[in-house]
Amino acid sequence: MAAYGALVSLMHIIETLQKHPSPPISIDTKQVESITQIVTFLLEFLDAYISPVVVDGRKADPLERRIADAVYAAEDVIESNVVLNIHKPFTMHGKMISFINSFRGVRKSLDATATIEPSIHGKRAGFLNLFRGVCRRTSAAAEKDLYRSMQKVIKEMNLIKKEAMEIEAVAQLRRKASSIAVGSLTSSSIVKENMMVGFDEVFLEVLDKLTGNQLSREIIPIMGMGGIGKTTLARNLFENALVKEHFDIRAWTTISQTYNVRETLREVVFQASGDSSSDLSEEILGEKLYKFLYGRRYLVIMDDMWSVDAWEKIKVFFPDNGNGSRIIVTTRLSNLSSQLNESNRVGMNFLDEANSWDLFCKTVFGKEGCPFEFEKIGKNIVENCKGLPLSIITIGALLAKSQRTREYWKLIEQNLNSTVITTNDEFCLKILRMSYIYLPNYLKPCFLYMGVFGEDSRIRVSMLEKLWVSEGFLKPRSGKCLETIAQENLKELVDRNLVLVEKLGSIGNIKYCKMHDLLRDLCLKEVETERFYHVLKQGPLISSVSFLATKGLLISDVLESLSRARRVVLNDGYLFHNELWGSFSHARSIICDYYRNSGWWVGEVRQPHNLRLLRTFKAYNEDDDENDAYLLDNVFELVNSRYLAVKVSKRSEFPSSVDLLWNLHTLIIHGWGDFMLPIEIWKLHQLQHLVFGESRVILPDLPPIEDNSEVVIMENLQTLKGVKNLILNEEVVKRIPNVKKLCLSYDHVKQVEGEKCVSYLQCLSKLENFRCSISDGCGKYLHSIRIPHSLNKLSISSDDVELEYIMSEIGSLPHLEKFVLQRGCFTTGKWETIEGQFQSLKFLRLDYCGGLKDWIVSDKSHFPILQKLHLHYLHQLSEIPSEIGEILTLRSIELDRCSKSVVESAKKIVEEQEDLYGDQLDLHVLVKGYKVKAPKSLANANFEVVERF
Repeated sequence: MAAYGALVSLMHIIETLQKHPSPPISIDTKQVESITQIVTFLLEFLDAYISPVVVDGRKADPLERRIADAVYAAEDVIESNVVLNIHKPFTMHGKMISFINSFRGVRKSLDATATIEPSIHGKRAGFLNLFRGVCRRTSAAAEKDLYRSMQKVIKEMNLIKKEAMEIEAVAQLRRKASSIAVGSLTSSSIVKENMMVGFDEVFLEVLDKLTGNQLSREIIPIMGMGGIGKTTLARNLFENALVKEHFDIRAWTTISQTYNVRETLREVVFQASGDSSSDLSEEILGEKLYKFLYGRRYLVIMDDMWSVDAWEKIKVFFPDNGNGSRIIVTTRLSNLSSQLNESNRVGMNFLDEANSWDLFCKTVFGKEGCPFEFEKIGKNIVENCKGLPLSIITIGALLAKSQRTREYWKLIEQNLNSTVITTNDEFCLKILRMSYIYLPNYLKPCFLYMGVFGEDSRIRVSMLEKLWVSEGFLKPRSGKCLETIAQENLKELVDRNLVLVEKLGSIGNIKYCKMHDLLRDLCLKEVETERFYHVLKQGPLISSVSFLATKGLLISDVLESLSRARRVVLNDGYLFHNELWGSFSHARSIICDYYRNSGWWVGEVRQPHNLRLLRTFKAYNEDDDENDAYLLDNVFELVNSRYLAVKVSKRSEFPSSVDLLWNLHTLIIHGWGDFMLPIEIWKLHQLQHLVFGESRVILPDLPPIEDNSEVVIMENLQTLKGVKNLILNEEVVKRIPNVKKLCLSYDHVKQVEGEKCVSYLQCLSKLENFRCSISDGCGKYLHSIRIPHSLNKLSISSDDVELEYIMSEIGSLPHLEKFVLQRGCFTTGKWETIEGQFQSLKFLRLDYCGGLKDWIVSDKSHFPILQKLHLHYLHQLSEIPSEIGEILTLRSIELDRCSKSVVESAKKIVEEQEDLYGDQLDLHVLVKGYKVKAPKSLANANFEVVERF
């Protein structure tokens, strides 16, 4: 909810002001106490408050909107004064110059007059005293204006508090019903995304169509309403062992309403072959796909298609090989399924009563049965879900997360009854809305924020969590930093099936997430009601009113709506013109989320000067390069910033005024070439993440420590990525004592400095992730490296490092979970691990390790919990040690252009494990590369062979 998030944000702003090394603003102590008291009361009030319009959801609650508006007014007063005070020295400097110029004019006039000989020094002193007086009066007036403005805000907030107290006094019963404690969610009550109940017959019907004797290429449309289980059915078919063995190639792509032909082709090419080419045209991608699929039996699943036009534009690239190739299309539109293939279409109906109850029980209770006292209420809830699997799973997850009391379940039952209507998708949204209503307040802003990202977007979790922190709506919890709270909040949303896991990282962490389109629709409807953010998505805007009229828009309507928006999301390639940007004066966040789908590129962008209150500006996506380029000097005028992510122009330079960004948490810069940072970068004491993309930056030498100067310790810095030739000496380590992620590169390091480049690495006792790339003869500096034992991820890339010197040091790291080794050379041709090494390693990747012939592992205890093994370009390696195959936790082996003997040893490992575990084997081997040295005859469900083209 917007009101709750705004209250948390205001408290954060007040607390943050005290952390500035020389506070630019000082609010009256009594005013701070009054606001803090009111905000604390209102937060507790909202935790127990059930709005009278909560079930209907078509309009915002007047009280909550009034709270939000009052809080926004307080933020405007405080932050406007912060910005004015930061810029005041520059304003005063300008006034000083004006006075001096006036003084010089007087002096010239006096010199030209012979009869008057006043003291020039006296005149100068008079002008300076006059200047100081103006400054004092200006400062006093500003403080008085601030005090008056804050009093108006406090008066309004006190009236709101009084109204809230009256509501609380007459709503005791409702408050008790809605404040039932929430229990923890056990793993047994979490339902996997691909869990399928009640569609066995449909599954077998489609499986028969996939593997039947029909040799022509066939399209199989799976049709049903949103949330019916189409994607789940398709996913189960896609992962079925018989299907894996039957088809040479399998690929999955999501089409969605805003499909992009080039992106669809690129995704299928990548899924089918592993080729990640991203700079090819639509025609060339289509030609490559056709050539690769030609002669092979393939299965392609196109999920969530909304228009036959999407198929018409790409069907020419899918050859009919006469060998039983298949294409599955999932769609909500019955007429579309008829157009694709009337005779082959498969319709999915609602679950019957028995299967609905079965799915509900598995969602809520896992393997346990439903207790007798909840059965009647539970069946009433299930009945109102009307057989829609997504509704059952979502409501079930809500109940699984809650304490099992009849009072709480009855509350859910009563509200469900009042939301039942007859139309399909609208009904589903009504049902799903219950999962939002009964979210804890601290999770609601996080959930609503997910709608910022486009339909079917893969959302990078690390980025999402940083954005949540910068927005200020995360409620602090004792003893935990905000990023930890963000991680926990995301996990809660995943546990509640409100956010889906899209991709796991190499050691099991959530790397990408996404949101089901129905839940995203719910987000956008709630956001529109609560004015949490404003999404611009109608297409490219220009200054022409006639153009807007063709889009069904009036410029006045757009600008009036934007003038109230605290967060603005720009979708579908909005052009940056003054008329649009001029309305963002109250915006605290601007999220540019158009990327590849738009096809628009503006070039160099200079922001207008009215965005002074902006906290979050995200105009770059690290998973994509097609963004507009910004001029850094203009971006760094946003002195109120907490999060900045931009791609910069080649003409950009880092201004020395970077230290004015006193509250900056995250700075992400993408560009080309090397950048030299100004020395003022060392003064950003609040900075937590400093990230550079393709560009490499050179940090300046530390400023000299004068006798009376205070050294700035960047104690909040956690991430330092993309830095070139950093001499990690004692002084540097002292300045960044708490860094957790460090990504460095070295080339052409001077001989005298090279030996010191990583000499103090072991002093970084909080370091968890270290990535180092070394070239041009600098590899020898790693031979004596000492790595802190806190490390859990390590990646080393070096052309000339002799690997024997560092492997024992690395193997002894007690917490190391991920290890990537690229290039370098085993001069003896042998790598032998010993007992006690790599005890925590889950992921191991070796690339281009020259000279490695014999990998000796005498016992499986050397890698006791290894889960994933990736070997790339190891042409000389003789085999994978058989002991690796005996590791009980091993789940996948990936081989890319390795020797034939390595492939054969992997096949032997699989066969031995199949003999032991049969169909229960949970080990998958993927062999890929150009002209793969493994015949297709080796392939089966557990051993996949992909030949790249």
